[in-house]
Amino acid sequence: MDQNVSRTFDLLDRYRSHFDKDDALCFKQNGTWIKYSTAGYIDKSYSFCYGLYEAGFRRGDKIITVSANRPEWNFADMGMSMIGVVHVPVFTSLSATEYEYIIRNSGAKMIIVSDRKLYRTIQPALAHSDLSCRVFSFDEIDGVAHWLEIVETGRNCSAGTKQAVEALKKEIAPDDFATLIYTSGTTGKPKGVMLSHRNMVSNFISAASVFNLKPTDKYLSILPLCHVGGRMGNYQTQYSGASIYYAENMGTIAINMKEIKPDGFDAVPRVLEKFYDVIISKGKNLTGLKKSIFFRAVNLGLKYQPFGENGWFYERRLRLADKLIFSKWREALGGNVRIVGCGGASLQPRLERVFWAAGIKIINMYGLTETSPIITINRTEKGMVKLGSVGMTIEGVEVKISEDGEILCKGPNVMLGYYNDPELTASVFDEEGWFRTGDLGHIEEGRFQMVTDRKKEIFKLSNGKFIAPQIVENVFKESPIIDQIMVIGEHEKFASALISPNFRYFEDWKATRKVNYSNNEELITLPEVLAFFSSEVSKMNRRLSPPERINRFRLVKDEWSPVTGELSPTLKLRRKFIQEKYSTVVEQVYNK
Repeated sequence: MDQNVSRTFDLLDRYRSHFDKDDALCFKQNGTWIKYSTAGYIDKSYSFCYGLYEAGFRRGDKIITVSANRPEWNFADMGMSMIGVVHVPVFTSLSATEYEYIIRNSGAKMIIVSDRKLYRTIQPALAHSDLSCRVFSFDEIDGVAHWLEIVETGRNCSAGTKQAVEALKKEIAPDDFATLIYTSGTTGKPKGVMLSHRNMVSNFISAASVFNLKPTDKYLSILPLCHVGGRMGNYQTQYSGASIYYAENMGTIAINMKEIKPDGFDAVPRVLEKFYDVIISKGKNLTGLKKSIFFRAVNLGLKYQPFGENGWFYERRLRLADKLIFSKWREALGGNVRIVGCGGASLQPRLERVFWAAGIKIINMYGLTETSPIITINRTEKGMVKLGSVGMTIEGVEVKISEDGEILCKGPNVMLGYYNDPELTASVFDEEGWFRTGDLGHIEEGRFQMVTDRKKEIFKLSNGKFIAPQIVENVFKESPIIDQIMVIGEHEKFASALISPNFRYFEDWKATRKVNYSNNEELITLPEVLAFFSSEVSKMNRRLSPPERINRFRLVKDEWSPVTGELSPTLKLRRKFIQEKYSTVVEQVYNK
């Protein structure tokens, strides 16, 4: 590990020494990109730190941030860490009840929200008389203290405060508790994961050696900074000195890419699925020879193997496909994208292949909040990547597979424990100190990690056959007419599925097939639509073993999202929620 960076806030000294630039951190406000220089980043961070100290915050205190991605998040993060205040970054998509739970459980003394809309969501959680949590905001909100008040206090602080802060900085050790991250909670209440400086620093330095970003690069930050993957990407990009541009929101990613022309970005599989769907839909709108050439290129890309493994003739065809088609894909992403960090859920291997074929290297990785997050990661060098896997262990981390197939992990990235829950902490470590990930998998070629499914999500049919739902779901999600799918059937005779259609796919049916419907509820009852889905399910089933095949399915009228509750903030299925929401539909499937 870099001897000069052992705590997260050591990044500021690294910036000062190596990366004097005008666009260290950038975000878009009122249609204009606002850029913070290296000097501005360091000044705001220290001023915020001094202001916190003068306001009485001390080592071990906790401050919550609920914010969209923006430079201010970093100023607050660094300011807290320099005096040992524990940062509690929280997703922006939670309910007031969930925010109240986190405020109570963490014992936070302050909460910083980014905007008026989030303040309104959180306000009911703060109304309880027994909660004494001060509120500040990044945007100006009537009746709410502004974060710059803390900054101004810090700028006007005494020399004694500066001396005290310097003394505190020296006392903070790499193994000190640095951040409390609440898991997105696909089941039950969220767990508070305690991570140290060493946990995060060891991980982002190792990741930086894989991504190999340069100070001249621009990186588009998409994943929420409260998400451990987004935060790791944020730190490793700063460690490399690349400029960070924060995407406005999920709906503006394509626009932001064209504006800044990034060299890389971060994503969860769902983001890449959406990119791919948009590209394919544009291909379908082509006609004649152009359409034929487009889909020949796509089909060629789906067979891609790196480093010329498919032979010279394939490579020759790929060069032509790149010139005619794939170069335009890169242009749609700004023209410079060469590397994409992807994690947080299972990535369809076909997407990984086709993007690599298009010259956009998807760096697939695996890990959990509890492992800061990376356990394994694919590289880009020959012999160090296996498409379809989640790569080899990251530097300093060990992995082994237990007798029942669970992935176990040891290393400097493994958490300190769960906050206020020693029993739960003890339960996730075996007698030799290996962390139980809860995931099942195996190792191929002696080094490449394959992840099968979540241990708790695998279920057994009444005939004794086990079903790994993620594997089945990923097969079906390759269909352009399926947006989301959840496989069900625990203790039943056969597997079935709830399907949320890709409703945008059917929008042109009104014109091309003269099918009339006024809403999603009507659409999913149309005989033509049901027949189409039956045919598609039958086609996909042929790729699965008999027990895995979907015997029955039901279409649902809802588009699943974190806002409506079916997906977690990291876009994973919240299976318990979905099972309960559609309990009547599930009963109909099995005629109960």
